[in-house]
Amino acid sequence: MPVPGKSTRWAAVAASVLLAAAALPVARADSASAADASRPGAARTPARYLNQHLDWQPCASGGLECAAMTVPRDWHHPDQGPSLTVEVSRHRATDPAKRRGVLMMAAGGPGASGLKRPAGLAAYAPGLAATYDIVGFDQRGVGSSTKVTCSDQSAVDAYFSGDKRDRSADAIQKTFAQARAFVRDCQRHSKGLLPYITTEQAVHDMDLYRSLLGADTLSYYGPSYATVLGASYATEFPHRVARMVLDSNVDFTGTWQSFMEAQPFSFQRRFEADFLPWLAKNDGVYHQGRTAAEAKETFEHLRLRLHEHPLVLDGTTITPDQLDAATSNAIYQADPGFEKLATALTVLEHPDTAPPAAKQALATALAHPMDSGFVADFFSVVCNDTPWNRSTGYWTAQSGRATRDYPLVGARSLAYSAVCAAWPRSTAPHIHITGRDLPPILMLNSTHDPATYYEGALRDHRALPGSRLVTVDGGGDHGQFQNHNACVDNLVEGYLVDGTVPPTDTTCTANPLPVPSTAGTNPH
Repeated sequence: MPVPGKSTRWAAVAASVLLAAAALPVARADSASAADASRPGAARTPARYLNQHLDWQPCASGGLECAAMTVPRDWHHPDQGPSLTVEVSRHRATDPAKRRGVLMMAAGGPGASGLKRPAGLAAYAPGLAATYDIVGFDQRGVGSSTKVTCSDQSAVDAYFSGDKRDRSADAIQKTFAQARAFVRDCQRHSKGLLPYITTEQAVHDMDLYRSLLGADTLSYYGPSYATVLGASYATEFPHRVARMVLDSNVDFTGTWQSFMEAQPFSFQRRFEADFLPWLAKNDGVYHQGRTAAEAKETFEHLRLRLHEHPLVLDGTTITPDQLDAATSNAIYQADPGFEKLATALTVLEHPDTAPPAAKQALATALAHPMDSGFVADFFSVVCNDTPWNRSTGYWTAQSGRATRDYPLVGARSLAYSAVCAAWPRSTAPHIHITGRDLPPILMLNSTHDPATYYEGALRDHRALPGSRLVTVDGGGDHGQFQNHNACVDNLVEGYLVDGTVPPTDTTCTANPLPVPSTAGTNPH
């Protein structure tokens, strides 16, 4: 491959290398209906939870109101064990005369914070902000709520670094040993909380929040893992759902194991079908290869060099696993992810000639492949919600196939499955999601979404009779609403504001792929 020039190329790198109030009336004790309390297996909620007052105060940032909501540790035995705190937020409707109720948001992951998200939605969609009180929360186990704690950041960094394509017996045994150590840390540090960090418990928190807001029903928007929360809430409390948008759908028709076993394919598809051709098309800027095959070969050569000689960049040791993690994260969103990934690749290939600011920015971005707080909640939910195969032999063979066929994410799949294989056996109830007694639900998914693959969205769509699926064709971004796609935005806002339901499933064209900021210039 030709060696890139130093001037114009590094200008692009330096610019884009970073990866990565009065309260509502207090609800009465009977505001959670008798139907809710009498569902099979449900325990009556003590009055101290139903009658609590949400003391709204300005949030630390974002122009929202925040409050602390107290919830039972275990909704099935609400008088047992210490209570938990769920931090909640609110953006009041800007036009009270048009207000039609509450629009609840939730975050993905599981493990991401949802507390500040109402501010972003209100700024993006003023029509929704006028019509709804937009409310959010940090799910139990996350952020400003009662958090679950597992290993410290250094242990998490060590677990998600190295080269998981190493299929030697010693390397595989090390992964299983690290996974068991992570689980022991979770058990030791969580103080008995682990069994109660589940989707099923969280949907009861959501319904208590609805009740304390004084709302008989709520509308809902949720992307990624929040589609599981939303669909689960709709199954548990169908008569509480007014309108619901599920964006970039996790395949909730199976188990977390079946969903995650299929993910390496969809990440590889996004990488090879979308990113590599884009990178080749912009070879004049990034010099990674004139065809997708050449660009992939350049990537593999870089990865091999990192395997043989990990790169110390501004104090951060960069290994192949970190390159894979940065790549899979970047391809969630073509804009700005593709350009940031391409410019990062040039830093890693030519660190000696990279500007100090570019190296420092990339080193900071790659220092922690996974956040310790995020993975603590992530594993708590996915390992608790549904059963996992616990055989090390099964996972050794399965991860070997994934590494061979879909290496970008498949090589790291054992790091995830090994944790759930070692997790304490869960007794959490499993919600079998149905569409019974629900209004039409609006679903969104792109055809090449790397994380929530389109094939799973089709199964979800069939599982929710009466739902409408908006297919975003020709792209693979993760998260369709609030992605500056006018077709999608108009459908979602028309549905949430006016109740306009597409008469049939429909299609929107994906956003065009980004044009590099240095396109058309001579890098030499």
